[in-house]
Amino acid sequence: MAAHPLTVGFDLDMTLIDSRPGIKAAYLELSARTGTPIDADLAVTRLGPPLEDEIRCWFPEERVAEISEVYRELYPAYAIGPTLAMPGAREAVAAVHAAGGRAVVVTAKYEANAALHLEHLGIEADALVGSLWAEAKAEALKEYGAQVYVGDHTGDVRGARAADALSVAVAAGPCDAGELRAAGADVVLDDLTAFPAWLRRYVADEAAEAASA
Repeated sequence: MAAHPLTVGFDLDMTLIDSRPGIKAAYLELSARTGTPIDADLAVTRLGPPLEDEIRCWFPEERVAEISEVYRELYPAYAIGPTLAMPGAREAVAAVHAAGGRAVVVTAKYEANAALHLEHLGIEADALVGSLWAEAKAEALKEYGAQVYVGDHTGDVRGARAADALSVAVAAGPCDAGELRAAGADVVLDDLTAFPAWLRRYVADEAAEAASA
């Protein structure tokens, strides 16, 4: 095993949770309240980057901070209930715990809203850090000593690499397997249902390497 206890980081949107139905509902409500047309179906195809990046597509720069705050206030009422766990999400976190490790969620999502998702869906993470995107995710991954980071976006791959963590990518979000490999993912899985078996092999390989050192 590694010198430090096993710690696996997970992204949230389209890695652990399918937030598309909830986010669509939140954008439709935001559009109704502001009178600004928003293509919510388009918006949910490009989840991953910070909220402000999407808001800029629909509102002028001088309103981005204001509208982002309105969206975050609407979010609990409109986005939590419709959101689903991704296939294998609970089992992936349970596999980390079964291996004696910690599961840390590191996401670009506003942390308070991310916590509501985890609670609502019964995903038992050991820690949660929000409002970090791409390379900035390395801050939390290094803080918790994560050896592995699991995500669905090329930004997650960049975050893992910046933290010197193994990048495990799931081709379940906006980036396909080819994009994830091109970005430098060490492992690409179709989805999280394949993660427990992969983790068992990873832990066994780490133990064998440590024993032979």
